[in-house]
Amino acid sequence: MSADGPQDLLADVDGLKVWLLANGLGDRCEADERSRLALIAAREAILQALSEGSLDGVNEVLERGRIRRELTGSGPAEVVEVPQAEWLAGWLAADDLLRLLGESPDRIKQCAHPHCILWFHDTSKNGARRWHSMATCGNRAKAARHYAAKRE
Repeated sequence: MSADGPQDLLADVDGLKVWLLANGLGDRCEADERSRLALIAAREAILQALSEGSLDGVNEVLERGRIRRELTGSGPAEVVEVPQAEWLAGWLAADDLLRLLGESPDRIKQCAHPHCILWFHDTSKNGARRWHSMATCGNRAKAARHYAAKRE
């Protein structure tokens, strides 16, 4: 979310480039229209799984790739194989969801700010984090409470 409200980085290919770089995928994934559409489909599938419990979409994304284990000279390794390159970012996102659900499903939360659409993994010590970012949504909530108290 920005000062202007929610912004969707996947609205165009330039935003996809920003998203890929911010998520450490700039050198692994192409920033093109096909990749953007595949990532949007993966995002929608993940949101449906989290908000509605609908698992089919995530499973369809996961069917597009696999992890192959192999033994290398430096030891065991896992190799991600996604035959259709445009699905790599979306597949990795769905795979990350599986990992987080396996490790700490109660720590996957929707941001408590009423105008925020983001979900996050709560890494706080006691698991009580409410906002995806204290700098944006948390600060806005505190400012709103402060202004409301001053008006009373």
